[in-house]
Amino acid sequence: MKRYAPFGIDLVLVIVFCAIGRRSHDEAVLAGLVKTVWPFALGLILGWLLAMFVARSTRFDAITVWPSGILIWAGTLVGGMTFRAISGQGVALSFVIVAATVLALFLLGWRAAIRALR
Repeated sequence: MKRYAPFGIDLVLVIVFCAIGRRSHDEAVLAGLVKTVWPFALGLILGWLLAMFVARSTRFDAITVWPSGILIWAGTLVGGMTFRAISGQGVALSFVIVAATVLALFLLGWRAAIRALR
């Protein structure tokens, strides 16, 4: 896999998560997508930085489920919810649960699939 492909895959999946959420609530998908994506995109970056920091003494492998995938997922979720709260966007418990589940499926799922195929 190319060096930046895993981050690109994660970012596309975060955008898809946000688009699905907007669509499921009958909100204009494209018109408000940036408003919905930016907190999770920043959380994704934080998750990546956390995963790279933890792996600083070893070789960082972005496509492993543990620890990279879990740290990236956790950073995306916690960071995304934190930035949503700071910006006055909703962080209802039901949304946190759905976001945690879908982001885990997306961000960990493709990594698990790669592992299973190897």
